[in-house]
Amino acid sequence: MNKKIGIILGSLRKESFNKKVSENIIELLPEGYEAKFIEIADLPLYNEEYDDGTLETPQSYTRFRNELEESDAFIFVTPEYNRAMPASIKNAIDVGSRPYTDVKWTGKNTAVVSSSLAKTGALRANYEVKTSLAFLGANVLAQPEVMLSEIHQCFDENGNITEATKEYLQMFVEKFAEFLK
Repeated sequence: MNKKIGIILGSLRKESFNKKVSENIIELLPEGYEAKFIEIADLPLYNEEYDDGTLETPQSYTRFRNELEESDAFIFVTPEYNRAMPASIKNAIDVGSRPYTDVKWTGKNTAVVSSSLAKTGALRANYEVKTSLAFLGANVLAQPEVMLSEIHQCFDENGNITEATKEYLQMFVEKFAEFLK
């Protein structure tokens, strides 16, 4: 039986560097692992009234929560915006953490890959995502920390990931697979 890995992509841009990194991670997964992108762009900002019956729960919340339930583990791939995780990731974490009696992250193995165009970037987003998930009971891979600073340099002039970056991601994927055993 394959391990189902949900990929949660924090960048909503079609041609984002993070999407390309995610696609490379998926290609590097060993046999027995199946990865699927879990859409977050259509999630309205979390409002507790969706869960207390005041407002009708959006269909996208139900779809998202079901996909979280069906996943064995998660890899978050996120940019860093203004020294923080993007709102899309925070919102997805919040939607998956409600109602309080059914937190989807609890007991699930997770890993975080972050990136930034800046030389000193990606640390804060990585830390914030891990902190939120750990608080919610997820088993968060502590090492290796994958923070791709100056993300544009991880790709060649044709938009393909560099060999050095691919080797780094391969090491991460191997550690993640060990973590899941």
